[in-house]
Amino acid sequence: MTSCVVLFSGGLDSTTALAGALARYDRVHALTFDYGQRHHVEVSFARKAARRLGVAHTVLKVDLRQIGGSALTDPAIPLPRSARPAKHPAGPPATYVPFRNGIFLALAAAWAEARGVRDLVCGFHVADSPDYPDTTKSFVRAMEKAIRAGTKAAFGGPKTRVIAPLLGLSKTSIIRRGLSLGADYSYSVSCYAGGELPCGTCSSCRFRARAWKAVGHEDPLLARLRKEGKR
Repeated sequence: MTSCVVLFSGGLDSTTALAGALARYDRVHALTFDYGQRHHVEVSFARKAARRLGVAHTVLKVDLRQIGGSALTDPAIPLPRSARPAKHPAGPPATYVPFRNGIFLALAAAWAEARGVRDLVCGFHVADSPDYPDTTKSFVRAMEKAIRAGTKAAFGGPKTRVIAPLLGLSKTSIIRRGLSLGADYSYSVSCYAGGELPCGTCSSCRFRARAWKAVGHEDPLLARLRKEGKR
């Protein structure tokens, strides 16, 4: 039987990655990280989404607030908010969490190795995060090499594969792929501000709204919230 671990934040991208994994693997385990994020609501909705899909799900806690350096983990750093894209200095934006995806992959690799799972599936892409250094193809390949060097693979054991199926895709293409796979986005939360109802002004909300408009489909999250009388 084929198996994998999906890094599942509960957001739009990881929901697409999870749908793809369910179509490809016999056994899928979703792994979510509770890292002290401002938008902690994504953890509870990841649980709910996994439960609705009948997917085995684990939440690992790692408090990145102790590291700081990001508007997502340090309340003293303002969350960038604007109705329109704002210019910012070269380099990662304030919402970049230092080496977050590297930390997540390392933990996922350890968790998977302990259970004999080789494939790590993630929803990394650079369409809406071109200034994030830990979402690129070169980063993924480097992490895969490091994981293989630091696990049983170095002694001839199974070689871990870091699979990032969304690399190179636009946000619109990601949504279309997910819809073709039957992905349920009604419980996928993207907003950095921390609420179930999108703020509409953080970068994550703007990219998501623009993508759904391009697809020509109402965001299922907004449709659900309206049906429930929450907007």
